[in-house]
Amino acid sequence: MAYTQTDLDAIDAAIASGELEVAYSDRRVRYRSISELKTARAIIQKELATGAGNRPTRQYRMKVSKGI
Repeated sequence: MAYTQTDLDAIDAAIASGELEVAYSDRRVRYRSISELKTARAIIQKELATGAGNRPTRQYRMKVSKGI
């Protein structure tokens, strides 16, 4: 699922108010705890960071050694 900043804002608002139910577009999700909300928030933040073109670049280093 592609998350949006609006989804993250909804999670933040729920955490701030202590509410366990969050609306996403056309559906509602009820979380079991604030801890679960925080986990969802971390997942959304990570996806937004990598999905917005901010993907970390990978660098590969080759080690060449002389054969005997």
